[in-house]
Amino acid sequence: MNKYDHKISQKNVIKQLDETVINKIAAGEVVERPASAVKELIENSIDAGCSDITIEVADGGKTLIRVIDDGLGMSDIDLPIALRRHATSKLPNDNLLNINSFGFRGEALPSLGAVGRLRIISHNDGNGAHEINVNGGKISDIKPAARTLGTTIELRDLFYATPARLKFLRSTKSELKAITDTVKGLSISTPNVAFTLIDKTGGKSRKILQVQKEKDVSLASVKNRLSRVLGQDFSKNSISIDVTREDVNLTGYVCLPTYARASNAMQYFFVNSRQVRDKQLIGALRAAYSDFMPRDRFPAAAIYINCRPDFVDVNVHPGKSEVRFRDPQGIRSLIVTGIRQVIAIEGHRSSSTLSTAALGAMREQTHQMPSANNEQVTKNSQNMDYNGNKRFFTRDVEPAFQETWKPSARDFQTKDEHANFIEEFESFPLGAPIAQFGENYIISQNEDGIVIIDQHAAHERLVYEKLKEQAKDNKIEVQALLVPEILEFSEPEILVLMEYKDNLSRYGLKINQFGINSIAVQEIPAILNSENIKKLIFD
Repeated sequence: MNKYDHKISQKNVIKQLDETVINKIAAGEVVERPASAVKELIENSIDAGCSDITIEVADGGKTLIRVIDDGLGMSDIDLPIALRRHATSKLPNDNLLNINSFGFRGEALPSLGAVGRLRIISHNDGNGAHEINVNGGKISDIKPAARTLGTTIELRDLFYATPARLKFLRSTKSELKAITDTVKGLSISTPNVAFTLIDKTGGKSRKILQVQKEKDVSLASVKNRLSRVLGQDFSKNSISIDVTREDVNLTGYVCLPTYARASNAMQYFFVNSRQVRDKQLIGALRAAYSDFMPRDRFPAAAIYINCRPDFVDVNVHPGKSEVRFRDPQGIRSLIVTGIRQVIAIEGHRSSSTLSTAALGAMREQTHQMPSANNEQVTKNSQNMDYNGNKRFFTRDVEPAFQETWKPSARDFQTKDEHANFIEEFESFPLGAPIAQFGENYIISQNEDGIVIIDQHAAHERLVYEKLKEQAKDNKIEVQALLVPEILEFSEPEILVLMEYKDNLSRYGLKINQFGINSIAVQEIPAILNSENIKKLIFD
């Protein structure tokens, strides 16, 4: 029998919970981790019409979260009301399908005050500044304070009133990364607001992210903000999208198919400026790239969906990270067709580099294949053009590929005539190369017919298998760079790299921070030679 069997007393079965207990329960949904608190506070600042937000955190937000803005501020009358559950200035009526603000439930501040030590200093026009404190749900008296127009909200010792919740928090670095990701998303959603994120762990002050205010929310301003937050690489390898269907407008930037990522971390979705992480939208983006990208790669994108407030229900998730559209299939269709159209137009920008290693891994032999008149045409894999010649087939011999000849398995199964030919192919499941097509594909021939190989994927697999063998034996050969390669990343990316610095070193990639936005690569796995190191680190 389960010793934790649930039992209900026969007396006084139902009773009203205390307000403090109610707020602690609500905090379990609203404030899952420090990043959740940061999100709620920043959204309050944006709703207050601010143009500049500074976020200060310590120990991954566990001991300190401070959000400073230059918004409208609150009066001494509003301060205690703001700490009551379901008290808000953002719902003019009871229509929950006409929401034009980030917040509307009135749960964030009382929930934070119930599980931490909350301090609010606010100054609205003409009424001076005032301060109020909440410790574990206990509200202090209001007193005068000093600050300029706007609001400062300071949260210390998050979850001190609910110690059990502390056990579920992750490491300081992980929580700081989550906060950084949250601030990045919110900064992308509102380019007309300046953001500064500062880590004050250990009494030091380190800027993690700083982006200046853009003049408006146009596509040009969005691109500037994306460049600052996600890096210049995304900006250079992305395509703008701006399509409208009925009352729904889809704008933003999506990556070229060649800018595939190893995860979906660089996917941002905004519905009426609200960042969401909706499975339906993620699936639509995936479907849009299904014909252009391998299954294990992910597109990068910042997609903004603007529609009438009554077209979408944002009140379907405690964290407001999911939404429900009135016409979900219409939204999916708009995303898929819109992205495919811009890729079809701009796809010529996709760039690739010939992977000679993939070709070189195939044995250089002289092969014979049947021509249109059943004569034997000699083909040597060395005849392939490694210098980027843009001819369809990089060889000077005539007619092995005439329309009148169509390869079939039967052509290669005449063992009496091609015994040596077949024997050679048996040792190479993918056959031996006979031509190169469009600088992207190797056309080879084996016993069963023609094989078309993505040469870049083939090369990556070859390198991966060799590196895996070396790692298995703990014998990864490294190559020290004569001159360290300096690579630029965004500040949040630098933070992640430094967190996994030791792990990278075990796999032959030695890096050190070089300034605020750069790292110095000192050693790389020898097998990678002169590969694109930045792309490797990104993946």
